[in-house]
Amino acid sequence: MVDRRIRRAGNELRHCAGSPHSLLTRLESLACERVRRPALSEPPPPSPSFPINHLRCAPVARRKLIVVSNRGPVTFGRDGDGQRVALRGGGGLTTALRSLVLHHEVRWIASAISAEDRLVAEEASGESIHERARDGSAYRLHLVAHDEQAYDRFYNVIANPTLWFLQHYLWPLAVAPSLDRGLHHAWRDGYVAVNRAFADAVLAELEHEPDATVFFHDYHLYLAPRLVRESRPDTALAHFVHIPWPQPDVWRVLPDEIRRAIHDGLLANDVVGFHTARWRSNFLRGSEDLLGAAVDHGRGTVDHRGREVLVTSHPISVDPHEFDELATSEAVLAAEQRLLARRPEKLLLRVDRTDPSKNIVRGFRAFELYLDAHPEMQERVVMLALLDPSRQEIPEYAEYLGAIQRSARAVNERFERGTWRPIDLQIRDDFAGTVAAYKQFDVLLVNAVFDGLNLVAKEAALVNERDGVLILSENAGVHEELSPWALSVNPFDVAGQADALHRALTLPAEERRTRLVAAADHVRRHDLEAWIEAQLSDFDRKAVRGRRG
Repeated sequence: MVDRRIRRAGNELRHCAGSPHSLLTRLESLACERVRRPALSEPPPPSPSFPINHLRCAPVARRKLIVVSNRGPVTFGRDGDGQRVALRGGGGLTTALRSLVLHHEVRWIASAISAEDRLVAEEASGESIHERARDGSAYRLHLVAHDEQAYDRFYNVIANPTLWFLQHYLWPLAVAPSLDRGLHHAWRDGYVAVNRAFADAVLAELEHEPDATVFFHDYHLYLAPRLVRESRPDTALAHFVHIPWPQPDVWRVLPDEIRRAIHDGLLANDVVGFHTARWRSNFLRGSEDLLGAAVDHGRGTVDHRGREVLVTSHPISVDPHEFDELATSEAVLAAEQRLLARRPEKLLLRVDRTDPSKNIVRGFRAFELYLDAHPEMQERVVMLALLDPSRQEIPEYAEYLGAIQRSARAVNERFERGTWRPIDLQIRDDFAGTVAAYKQFDVLLVNAVFDGLNLVAKEAALVNERDGVLILSENAGVHEELSPWALSVNPFDVAGQADALHRALTLPAEERRTRLVAAADHVRRHDLEAWIEAQLSDFDRKAVRGRRG
C-alpha cells in the first residue's frame, strides 16, 4: 500500500474545498491543463531518471478494468436517521485509483470492512452492485464478505505485522520473529483463504467482462493472481506493490513455502509494478535467487512457468489541482489562522501515521540533539508532529504509540520553559490542519526507516508558502525522485539528522526557494494522471510483446 494515507476529508472538506469540483472532476481536464507556480529563479534540471512528461491532450481510450484492493473506494454506514450512506473510503491507494472510474469501465473488488458493508455484500448475493462516484461516473462494486476469523488472521497476523514488518526491515532478527504454528495456521486459514475469496470474486466478474484487465494492488493480495491464472490462463493480469520490496535474503526469514508462494503468486501477472527502480531490482533478484526464475535485468523481464512477466517502476503521485484547491478552502484557511496565532519563529513539521516504519522516535531524539547543540534556538523553534493513530489493535503498533508519547514527553520535560514546549505532539486525524501546516513549515522531516514512496513529501511541496526545506530519508522511495532538492539523511543516524536540521534552518533564502520550486515543479509534471497513464502503457506494452511472442 502506498506508505502515507491521504486522510478522510469528511463532510467539512467536501463542502469547503473552495470549488464544487472534486479530485475526479479535476482529472477530467488534467491531460490538457497544467498549473505551475511561478519560479523566482531557474530551477535545477529534473532528475534524469524521470524525464519530463509532455502535455497530454489526446482523449483517453476507455478500457474495461477490474480493480482489486483490500479497501474499496467507498464504505457504507448509517446516518443519524438510520439511512444507509456511502462514505469515501480511507487510504491513499483508493484515493489514487478513484480517477480510473472517471475514464474507464471499472468493476472494483474490495473487502467488506464495516458491518454495513457486510450487509450490502449479503444483499448482493455475491454479485457486484451499481455505484456512482461523486462526479456521477458509474462503476460496479463487488464487496467480499470474508469469514471474520479468517480476515483477522489475514490482516492482523500475516499482512500486518508479518509482511509489513518484513518488507520495511522492522524485525529485530536476534529476537523476532518466532514463526510458530500459529503463523502457519494464520497463513493457511487466513491469508490463503482471503486471497482465494478475492480470486473467486475476480473470476465471477470475468464472467461478465471476460476481456477486462485485472489490476491487483499491494501486499494483501500476493496469492490471488496465481489463483486467477490457474482458472483463466489468458486473462491480462497486473499487480502494483505500494510498499518496499526488500533484498532476497530478507525473504529467507519466512518459511520456504511462504516466500516461494509470494513470489510465484506475483509472477502469475503479466505486469508487476513498483514505485522505484530499487524495489524493482530487489524483486528481480529475488525471483532469480528464491525461485530460480530466468531474469533479464536489462529488459526487466522474468520467465517463470512458461510466461514472460514485465517488471516496471513508476512512482505514484498526487493531484496538484486537489491540493491547490484545498490550500484555499475555508477549512484549511481556518486551521491556518489557528496555527499562525501560535506559530513559533521557526516551524519544523512531521506528518505521519504512528507506524514503527516512520521512525518518529529517532526524529524526536535528533531534535533533542539539535536543541542541545544550539541553545540559541531554544524558545524559537517548535517541532509540530501531526500523527494519525494507526492499527492500534496490533500490539506492536500500540506499543510504538506509547514509545512516541514517552519520547516527546522526555524532550519537553527537559527543555520546556514557560509557554514554550519544543514538541507539539498532536495525535488525531485532521487533514485540514495537515494542509495548513504544509503551507507554513520551515523544515519538513521525513526520516522513515523504509517507505514504499511517501506522499507527504510531494503534497507539502505543492502548497508550502515559506520556502520550506525537505529533510528526506535515503530509504524513502520518493528519495529516488526528490533527492536533488532535499537534504538526504540516513534514518538511523540521529546525529546526522540533527546536523541536517541545523543546515535546513540556516540555508540561504535563495537556495531554499530554488529547492522548493524545483521539487514542486517536478511533482506537477509527474502527477497522479501521469502515473495512471504509465500503468496503462505497461499493459499495452506487455500485450504487444505477447502478440509478437
